[in-house]
Amino acid sequence: MKQLKGFMHGINLGGWLSQCSEYTEDHYKSFIKENDIKIIADWGLDHVRIPIDYNVIEDENGNVLETGYLYIDNCVTWCRKYGLNLILDLHRTKGFSFDNQPDDNIMFEDENLRNRFLSLWKTIALRYGKVDIIAFELLNEITNIDAGIWNSLAAEGIKELRKIVPDKKIIIGGVFWNSVHSLSQLDIPLDENIVYNFHFYEPFLFTHQGAYWQPVISNISMKYPGDINDYRAHAKELGCFGSGLNNTDEMGEKFMDALITEAVDAAAKADVPVYCGEYGVIDKANIDGTLSWYQDISKVFDKYGIGRAVWTYKAMDFGLTDEHYNSRRDEIIKCL
Repeated sequence: MKQLKGFMHGINLGGWLSQCSEYTEDHYKSFIKENDIKIIADWGLDHVRIPIDYNVIEDENGNVLETGYLYIDNCVTWCRKYGLNLILDLHRTKGFSFDNQPDDNIMFEDENLRNRFLSLWKTIALRYGKVDIIAFELLNEITNIDAGIWNSLAAEGIKELRKIVPDKKIIIGGVFWNSVHSLSQLDIPLDENIVYNFHFYEPFLFTHQGAYWQPVISNISMKYPGDINDYRAHAKELGCFGSGLNNTDEMGEKFMDALITEAVDAAAKADVPVYCGEYGVIDKANIDGTLSWYQDISKVFDKYGIGRAVWTYKAMDFGLTDEHYNSRRDEIIKCL
């Protein structure tokens, strides 16, 4: 199995330049500083993934916002100083948001917005294409659209990027929010420097229990590993969040392995590395169960040689530096 060397053990900087509590200079300056990058390096990790919303680096008319790029430039400097690689993840673009905003998916039907997406990537590539420690992630968590539509736009994006960065690693995920089930629907990559990407938050009823942005499970409380029949019963009652629950009769490492094998097989067939750009457990979950979850998924990642970046460093209901994780943080970090 091919590996994404230099990007094996990472962490997301969610909430800094994407999904911001407020899109202000004060927020950008204070949320992530040089010492945070030093801490991440001291943890023994090898990279960070930086989610970026388009409105941080361009205005509503598509003009470059140099002030936004300054924070990326700073992070590149810090990462180089402390020996980290980084992934630039376009988390949102004009006309597309993964989290059910009113403008969801209109980019795919609007030629002007598609061209703007391609133009933004040209700007990013021209700016960072020669930075050896950087990889590009084309777009975060494509929603539930026809895979052919995404394949077409991704191919066009890769083609345009290759005019500027012929050898840069480009990371792409499947539809349905980077599901492991959708990687097999991606077209065979155009070149050897493409990387398949999936996100993993299964069992969702555990990792997202109490999530206020998911009203249907905002009052759910689940244990891990727990009894898989309890997961099945809750998923049936809710009518959702049952992915993979029939793949095994045992919750735990075997459950994860059965799901992640789908991603591994798709990448092997395409002859590309596979990478997990996000995984993690909400701060509403029992901390001992959270540690067990991390231990199990770490074993599966290591078994298949899968690079990954945990969600997330700070805040965002998953931040490993937050108080909820204090009693088990050192043990969790060993799993990353």
